[in-house]
Amino acid sequence: MDFKDIQSAWDKDDTKNVELPKNLDKIQSANTPLDKIKRNLKKELWFQVLSILVLGFIPVIYRYENTLTNVFYLMYSLFTGISIYYLTKLHIFLKRLNSVTLNTRDNLYDTYYDVRLNMELYKTFGFALTPFLILFLLGHFYKNVFGLTVLDLHQLSQLHITIMFIVVASTIILMGVILEWWVHAFYGKYAKEIRAIIDDLKE
Repeated sequence: MDFKDIQSAWDKDDTKNVELPKNLDKIQSANTPLDKIKRNLKKELWFQVLSILVLGFIPVIYRYENTLTNVFYLMYSLFTGISIYYLTKLHIFLKRLNSVTLNTRDNLYDTYYDVRLNMELYKTFGFALTPFLILFLLGHFYKNVFGLTVLDLHQLSQLHITIMFIVVASTIILMGVILEWWVHAFYGKYAKEIRAIIDDLKE
């Protein structure tokens, strides 16, 4: 049988009644929550980059004196370095998601665990930035409320130390709650949808 015979036989086949396997339909349905994760992550990356740039102008906006400005930019450089590291990781994750083709259960399974892993990476990113947020809040608070600067820290009273403890503890707890809510709202609920599809495929 030559090529023309093969093509003729192929053309005679009735493909109208061909049905896709239900499993394939379920796998393809995971594209919707995955698309939402990709869209949210893309917005998140742009928001984070813009936030880092805006934060760099804080000493200008609040007219910090030279000593405080130098301390701020020292901390800001560390903050920016950590942010670049984590944002690069998240950008690589986004590129990986963009190249994913959900055509098998194994691909779907791998993608789900990749999403879960990067959700934890995102939380780690948030907690890595928490000390910088605490230092900024303390510095800003003491400068504007008590008129103290970095050079006046030896003047801290018991009241100041108590306030410092409350600010630190409250910020850590608040960051934990916000991060859990944020990750769940923008990524976690869609990861659960993908997980539900995986569970359906087992039945």
